[in-house]
Amino acid sequence: MKTKKKLTLRQHLGIFIRGMNIYGRYPKPVMLSIALSSVVAAAVPFINIYFAAQILSELAGGRDRERLVILVSLTICLGLAGMLIQRAMARWEAYCGSNNWDSAYKVLTDKAVEMDYSDTVDPEVQSEYSQIRYNQWYAGFGLASLEEPVKEILQGVIKIILAVALAFTLFTLNVPASSPYAWLDSPWAIVVVMLVFCGPVILTPYLNTLGGKVHSKDVDGDRLQNRFFNHFFYDMHEDGVAAKDIRIYDQKRIINTHIAKNPVCDWRNSKNSSWARLYREEGKYVTAGTAVTYLCNGIIFLYVAFKAFAGAFGVGGIVLYVGALTQFGMGLSAVMTSLGKLMNNNTFLAMWYNFLDIPSKMKQGHTKVEDLSKHDIEFINVSFKYPGSDDYALKNITMKFNVGERLAIVGENGSGKTTFILLLCRLYDPTEGEIRLNGVDVRQYDYDEYMSIFSIVFQDFHLLPFTLGQNVATRVDYDAARVKKSLEDAGFGERLEALPNGLETYLYKHFEEEGVEISGGEAQKIALARALYRDAPFVILDEPTAALDPIAEYEVYSKMNEIVGNKTAVFVSHRLSSCRFCHDIAVFHEGIMVQRGSHDELVADAKGKYHELWNAQAQYYQV
Repeated sequence: MKTKKKLTLRQHLGIFIRGMNIYGRYPKPVMLSIALSSVVAAAVPFINIYFAAQILSELAGGRDRERLVILVSLTICLGLAGMLIQRAMARWEAYCGSNNWDSAYKVLTDKAVEMDYSDTVDPEVQSEYSQIRYNQWYAGFGLASLEEPVKEILQGVIKIILAVALAFTLFTLNVPASSPYAWLDSPWAIVVVMLVFCGPVILTPYLNTLGGKVHSKDVDGDRLQNRFFNHFFYDMHEDGVAAKDIRIYDQKRIINTHIAKNPVCDWRNSKNSSWARLYREEGKYVTAGTAVTYLCNGIIFLYVAFKAFAGAFGVGGIVLYVGALTQFGMGLSAVMTSLGKLMNNNTFLAMWYNFLDIPSKMKQGHTKVEDLSKHDIEFINVSFKYPGSDDYALKNITMKFNVGERLAIVGENGSGKTTFILLLCRLYDPTEGEIRLNGVDVRQYDYDEYMSIFSIVFQDFHLLPFTLGQNVATRVDYDAARVKKSLEDAGFGERLEALPNGLETYLYKHFEEEGVEISGGEAQKIALARALYRDAPFVILDEPTAALDPIAEYEVYSKMNEIVGNKTAVFVSHRLSSCRFCHDIAVFHEGIMVQRGSHDELVADAKGKYHELWNAQAQYYQV
């Protein structure tokens, strides 16, 4: 667990301002709605306080019927108007804030999909991302948690301003000099009253803040237990793949054993759970704060009562000052408590900003890929280590291939074939050496433009639970004729004709009950169609057919070889037969390119790796 650094006041302010700027970019005016709703909600109680005091003063004094009617009418009308406006503002605030958490989550996901691939798969970055999500969605700390304290502070400030305006005369209306209670107007009495008044205002929020710190400090300690809890009680039960093994191997016994061992999951002895311990500890501070509030408020109310009894003001003044002071105390307490919440939350919000500020190492170049008809790729003494590893995944790769060529990358599993492709399409940059496109280091090119020259189907490709047409085009709006042609070329034409809504048929049932489930082979054809639709100069197949038998894989690769026409194509496989149609074959072994040539040349070299692999796999190649 990383130790959280104590933030300075300036850092707290900067974190808060940045949070407000992010909220300002939300699609709905969340903070504006909170501000207007807070003003109304804070002001409405003062209508009743003021007019109730005036009515009581009139009843205890002149009892002017006409004035009473006016006061009662104003109380009812203004109270009703205030209530209606408050309801309207509250509904607007609820509408604007209805997507607050989704908007906050989108800030994270936008960063996650835009950051460098190397950062996306970095274990430290993944851990940080997981921690941020846990802090927000399970512990309640993060960007989405700014809304509540901001609302409470705004309401508190408005209450303070209005309360001061109403209660100011409490200290200017004096007890008659002949009264034995004249000492109530002395400066010392006023100072003592103010000190007592500051008790709940300062001490109670401080105690509540300490309780909040207990919660925030326990966040890291509970993360592992909550991950355990969510895995067994949510994720596993929703996983259809796991459901098969649970039943076949009767895994519920071992699952229940582990659940029983974990305190957070032991409902039979919940008093020992981490959450129970947390609430007991936090409850001590909350209880102490409440006790201080009631004690000090009692003293303040006695002061008001004695001044009224001594003749400083009438019974209406009691209602006015008690109400105003109560609202003042509530407002100031809310401000202090919410400032404590903000400061506790800022520690976690700083983690959001650290994540959002992870720089892109890839998006540094600005050179345009001007000649799209020319794509000469050259690897110059390229070596690569995966982040966190001391071993080379590729070592001293030097090779060149030209536009329109067919290059096959073959070798055993773990030989570096996929790593070569990841470097080629710049999901990673070389640890040593450089890759050149048309004689220019690829790091100098505009990253997005460079990526656009590749159509790739990885072994672990991913389809989205959207319509078939959108999956192929990766766009909401697409050229239906092109999509259909791409699907037909990929061998999906017959299945397309049988789909209920054609290209508008949803894949899977995540968002549409009428979505269709597709087989692994069908998904593979859709992925191939997606690569064809993109119509990029480079087409790369990185073992997307590894689940097929050797003959079926060879048929897919041969068909794609015909379809891509005069484009540059790279075919990757650990099965040598699949790519034997290529005239240029590079053989990888333990991260090194050990051979290169045509199939006939390589198989004729009895001492070469290709010859060894070919004979070892030959039993599968008999057609």
